[in-house]
Amino acid sequence: MKAALFHQHGGPEVVRYEDTAMPSVGAGEVRVQVKACALNHLDIWVRQGIPAYSVPLPHIGGCDVAGIVDQVGNGGSGISSGERVFLAPGLSCWRCEFCLSGRDNLCASYRILGAQVNGGLAEFVTVPALNVIPIPGDLSFEQAAAFPLTGVAVWHMLFELANLQPSEDVLVLGAGSGVGSMAVQIAQAAGARVITTVGSDDKIEQARALGAHDVIIHTRENIAERVKSLTGGRGVDVVVEHVGPATWEQSIRSLAKGGRLVTCGATTGPSVTIDLRYLYMRQTTILGSFMGTRAELLHVAKWMTEGRIHAVIDCVMPLKEARAAQERMSERKLFGKIVLTP
Repeated sequence: MKAALFHQHGGPEVVRYEDTAMPSVGAGEVRVQVKACALNHLDIWVRQGIPAYSVPLPHIGGCDVAGIVDQVGNGGSGISSGERVFLAPGLSCWRCEFCLSGRDNLCASYRILGAQVNGGLAEFVTVPALNVIPIPGDLSFEQAAAFPLTGVAVWHMLFELANLQPSEDVLVLGAGSGVGSMAVQIAQAAGARVITTVGSDDKIEQARALGAHDVIIHTRENIAERVKSLTGGRGVDVVVEHVGPATWEQSIRSLAKGGRLVTCGATTGPSVTIDLRYLYMRQTTILGSFMGTRAELLHVAKWMTEGRIHAVIDCVMPLKEARAAQERMSERKLFGKIVLTP
């Protein structure tokens, strides 16, 4: 089969489109013919090589996958060949105390498809049968591939951790990103007033179309000052942060007293500083978030089916152009998700 893979860590130039072995199917597994696979920043980090995601080489990335069931191994009951499916990106043991209590994203053996194991940037991928979910409604393969990872991450951030309430004010960093475009929609659908940031004027109307009440151009406006102006000096109740050092201080200072900042990423670097006096005097809560639970993923899928939210797709490209697609993501030229099709 054909796949977009890399034999060594490095820049986009290490990505190759070439023949590789067809994945086998063991007991309790399902092989899926990939019809669409969306990119995430995680694909870039894994390709670059970071300690948290040590992978055997060559490696096939791709966390968000939709396709057709090709072959079902023994024990894959309830799944039929030819079925339209999307894949839950989180791989758990389903036996530990966390999994059995519905907190599978805390599983000690938790892995992400396309990170620690080969993913969907290929014509076929094999996964545990438990990770195969029927595509809800009439979603296209591209739409079904563009929401799982960011959708479940945002749901977990907003509801499980930040305990978002209707009518609260929310600041979402980077409306044009996968996390940002999903967070704007979910927060707005939950009844919150959403303020978001973009890097250029051409993204303002796109952000408003997703449900943002106010849009800040972070390249020429001070985020915290603008937030305070928009909220009558109060600040926001929740900040959805996934950028890191480039926005961290502004995010903290955008919070109202008793506000909650929830973070799931660090696209501009891993280290930030915190003035503890500011933190405790304003009774600020900082929450770290990693992925989400299977139940939360199903909630997101339900909202997708009901039309309350949708997958924001920047462009669809052929798999053979995976290198160019990753370059586009690294250059932040996109609004929404890049989807690759074999």
